Amino acid sequence: QVQLVESGGGLVQAGGSLRLSCAASRRIFSRYTMAWYRQAPGNQRELVASITAGGRANYGEPVKGRFAISRDNAKNTMFVQMDSLKPEDTAVYYCNAWLLGQEYWGQGTQVTVSS
Repeated sequence: QVQLVESGGGLVQAGGSLRLSCAASRRIFSRYTMAWYRQAPGNQRELVASITAGGRANYGEPVKGRFAISRDNAKNTMFVQMDSLKPEDTAVYYCNAWLLGQEYWGQGTQVTVSS
């Protein structure tokens, strides 16, 4: 079982920055594809960014050029640096881990961007 714990959410003004962290409980973290998803009220959950075990990153169109995903396998932790935040980035952000059909989710952290 993999446990994922997000942190770093909060309230920020438009144009500001936040850095989210996702700490994983198992040492095999380095083998998992990791991702951030978000869900705003009334919307479907959408991919923010993903990063493979080898470090290849992929981004959702709304965040390209503003967000940067990274991982520290030695610390079983994944990050997303969010810059130039917009009110439409307001959502609950979820950490996701995937490996060979096994998928795990964190409990989510709220990000609110005020205009």
